[in-house]
Amino acid sequence: MSWTERDLPDLSGRTAVVTGANSGIGLKTAKALAEHGAHVVLACRKTGAGREAAAGIDGSTEVAELDLASLDSVRRFAEGVDRPVDLLVNNAGVMTPPRYRETADGFELQYGTNHLGHVALTARLLPRLLEASAPRVVSVSSIAHHAGDESVLQGNPAATYRPDKAYGNSKLADLLFALELQRRAAAAGSPLTATAAHPGVSATGLVTSRDGLGAIAPIRWTAPVWSRLLFQSATAGARPTLYAATVAEPGSYTGSTWLREARGPVGPARLSRCAQDQTLASRLWDLSLEQVGLSIEL
Repeated sequence: MSWTERDLPDLSGRTAVVTGANSGIGLKTAKALAEHGAHVVLACRKTGAGREAAAGIDGSTEVAELDLASLDSVRRFAEGVDRPVDLLVNNAGVMTPPRYRETADGFELQYGTNHLGHVALTARLLPRLLEASAPRVVSVSSIAHHAGDESVLQGNPAATYRPDKAYGNSKLADLLFALELQRRAAAAGSPLTATAAHPGVSATGLVTSRDGLGAIAPIRWTAPVWSRLLFQSATAGARPTLYAATVAEPGSYTGSTWLREARGPVGPARLSRCAQDQTLASRLWDLSLEQVGLSIEL
């Protein structure tokens, strides 16, 4: 029998932070965690949407503002966290904006939001994570990471910007960060566990968001119809993240397992050649922390 959210353990007494929790995979993740006893912080750029989402969750929640495209917003969010954090789910993201855009800090939007924002968040929340007995950090990657390559170290510059390649690089960066975080935690004897997951191809608002592919009006208008016909549900897409957040082995990568990992039951996911490159992971680790001006001491 396939693993589902019904198989989650009792999470009473634990605090989870889920980025991008007002919709899609993040909302389904937050909902399941709260319904199994966790206190869930919905970290959202749009707090109004976050409050609406929280109202539909049966469990203990709170909503806090977090814009991953602003390192200042990441700092303010982290400074507002006043309790140990047992689980950090680095889920939020933007996908394939058709034209080159930058974050508030001058980084390409997908690299800066999907990757650097979460690196900064992890670094700033690390003291709170290490106050927990068995802290865990989950990075939500994508099957699109297979399109990424060593050019991830260049941060998707404007001169060579391609939406799909930039997205693939940002998701490769997420995966490299998760695996390197686990290697360094293990080497330091830290109690922290790092895992990664991908949602297959799921019907979420990621496609319709004006910050990404939804900037193209016909896609934004029609995607709510065709995505539900072609893609698996957000509930199914959240299962790998929930598995990675609770029972997956340290350093593992979990995803959907059917149709080239586009849908289906939870299981081990395939790593690209670059995702397995520990030298690339180490170089990206150093570069990313330099770019956000922070350090991670495990």
